[in-house]
Amino acid sequence: MAGDGEPTHTSATAEGPADVSETPESDSPSTDLPRDSTVWPRLIAGVLLPVLIVLLGGGSGYLAWETLSERLTQQARIESVHAATDGISALLAYDPDTAEKSLSAACELLTGKFKTSYAVFTHQHVIPDARERHITSVVTVPAAASVQATIEHAVVMVFVNQTFLRDPDPPKSTASDVRVTLEKVGRRWLISDFTPVR
Repeated sequence: MAGDGEPTHTSATAEGPADVSETPESDSPSTDLPRDSTVWPRLIAGVLLPVLIVLLGGGSGYLAWETLSERLTQQARIESVHAATDGISALLAYDPDTAEKSLSAACELLTGKFKTSYAVFTHQHVIPDARERHITSVVTVPAAASVQATIEHAVVMVFVNQTFLRDPDPPKSTASDVRVTLEKVGRRWLISDFTPVR
């Protein structure tokens, strides 16, 4: 039988397990660091990489489209200048014997209202004068330049020298700058307007 002054072991034994169970938080294994360390790789792989791929793909597609557009526009400039140069020569050059045939054929290089007005003017005035007065028109185009061009519409400035021959009169020469408007109809560039500016 223990005396009143002797310490009992019951409280010490009860406190022992409590002391053992109280361990510092730093000693326990943490699962937060491994989980946090995979967030950015997963974010990059799952979100950022697809976004970057889309952006890069869109950028390359835009550059490809720009390159194609520039190439088609340059091609339109070249083709429209050739069409304007050839068209002006066909529209203005004639002689008494072939005026009707050549000027009628030139109508096929035109489009829109200008085609109609040109056909009316040449058949009412130019062809009869060429036959009756024996007039020959000789045309040269020393230069032509593209003013603007898209894949469907173009404007070309054409520099024209025209000489009228009629016996026994001396030749009469003129020089003019002509603004030629063209439209792409199918695969052909056709003249839709013809405006002398000088």
